[in-house]
Amino acid sequence: MARSSRGARPACRRITGVELQGYIRTIPDFPRPGILFRDITPLLGNAAAFRAAIDAMAAAAEAVQPGAIVGIESRGFLFGAPIADRLGLPFVPIRKEGKLPAARLTVEYALEYGESRLDIHQDALEAGTAAYIVDDVLATGGTALAAAKLVELVGGHVAGAGFLIELRGLGGRERLGAYRVDALLSFEEA
Repeated sequence: MARSSRGARPACRRITGVELQGYIRTIPDFPRPGILFRDITPLLGNAAAFRAAIDAMAAAAEAVQPGAIVGIESRGFLFGAPIADRLGLPFVPIRKEGKLPAARLTVEYALEYGESRLDIHQDALEAGTAAYIVDDVLATGGTALAAAKLVELVGGHVAGAGFLIELRGLGGRERLGAYRVDALLSFEEA
């Protein structure tokens, strides 16, 4: 039986890593003056660019042979779930405080402008599971470090962390110094 055109996957030109940087839109003074916001929606809106990003991030994750992919709410879900699917691994969500329904563990961490909390289900990982943490952007590293602490609290170990974008100059890679860090794209930030 032939597939309908509605269900068919469109043919897409292959996009290189260098070209992917062109799918990130820079918006000055958002969310406040002096900030250069790196908007990923143009990348998400282009099937070939999104596929190329997922392929490259999945290859980086596969290199450390994780037993699970952990995604940080919310944009980490956009990248982490397809990576888990590609690698045939379980996907574990790390959520903002109060969003998980079962018994959970919480870590509080500092943001530039306050504090926040992240949760993980207590039974999210089997003891000793190698987890690869995924998020869209690595800036100061506070959120990723909190996610790493949660993985370790539930008995897993961090095999590495992968990001679509690294904002160099904000100290995130250094803050995550105990862990392998992979970033597909990077921008210099002051």
